[in-house]
Amino acid sequence: MSGPGQLWTLIWTFGLMSLFAVGGANSAIPEMHRVAVDINHWMTDKQFADMFAISQLSPGPNVLIVTLIGYSVAGIMGAVAATLAMCGPTAILAWYVSGILKRASTSRWPAIIQAGLVPLSIGLMAASALILARTSDLSWMATLITIVAAVLATATRLSPLWMMVVGGLLGFAGVI
Repeated sequence: MSGPGQLWTLIWTFGLMSLFAVGGANSAIPEMHRVAVDINHWMTDKQFADMFAISQLSPGPNVLIVTLIGYSVAGIMGAVAATLAMCGPTAILAWYVSGILKRASTSRWPAIIQAGLVPLSIGLMAASALILARTSDLSWMATLITIVAAVLATATRLSPLWMMVVGGLLGFAGVI
């Protein structure tokens, strides 16, 4: 399955995606899903949801899903290529923009742009949550657990770690 064509596809896909991932890699989850599952058929919905879960449970940045997708497509070289493509362009752009913002620190436009990006990143992350719920909630019980976890996360100060433990125990017990 892997080859030079797959590596270039990973580099192009994640390099371009990195420039539109406002709010971090998790905000690009819907596009990652579309590209990996619907367009290139690199994996199934379940495999994508599993990779997302593994990437979130693993220590490190939330961009690990990109590494797992790259690894799934083209092994170690795919993992390296996808990760560098997702991080490289954004890092270069951030370095460049930070220099501009430092020079324009007395101007109002940086604050205006930042205020405009907040609702955009929240919307992208909400879309990510919807895509992941649609790919992993395959039963009414799983859907109910997702809704309860979302309400608890929003309405209480309960640590998400406890919700993950309960979800894991329910999965281990065969409830979901």
